[in-house]
Amino acid sequence: MTSLYNFTAKAADGNPLPLSDYRGKVLLIVNTASKCGFTPQYEGLEELYRKYHEQGFEILAFPCNQFGEQEPGNAEEIANFCSLTYDVTFPVLAKVDVNGKQEDPIWTYLKKQQTGLLGFSGIKWNFTKFLVDREGNIVARHAPTTKPYQLEEEIKALLAR
Repeated sequence: MTSLYNFTAKAADGNPLPLSDYRGKVLLIVNTASKCGFTPQYEGLEELYRKYHEQGFEILAFPCNQFGEQEPGNAEEIANFCSLTYDVTFPVLAKVDVNGKQEDPIWTYLKKQQTGLLGFSGIKWNFTKFLVDREGNIVARHAPTTKPYQLEEEIKALLAR
């Protein structure tokens, strides 16, 4: 049976990043963009990360340029933007597609596990968020309009399990 831990992401430097490295952690997986109206969510994501990281919380940001071409930079430019603008310390991975023929298999899996409203599985915009429990189950999908602080109670509950 396929699990999230069977997949490997690509780090910003191009090296493989097995998701099995995150076994036992609570994960928030987000598709991000640097030039989006939701980009200030990086600040809230970083606040959550710093607050709960020591308890086993991780965030994986997957930059994506599919929505309004709002993530045009290369890996170095994206990393610099995140670090300098929002002091991001959680992993910002290599740029991926989250929809379509070239979509990353991780995102295919996430969308199959948690569809959106009315059963629509496609990602509609930047900053769609998937919450994963310590066993690798995708337990929630949140719209781009959901602010990071709104996830705090769910995160705390998953960490307490």
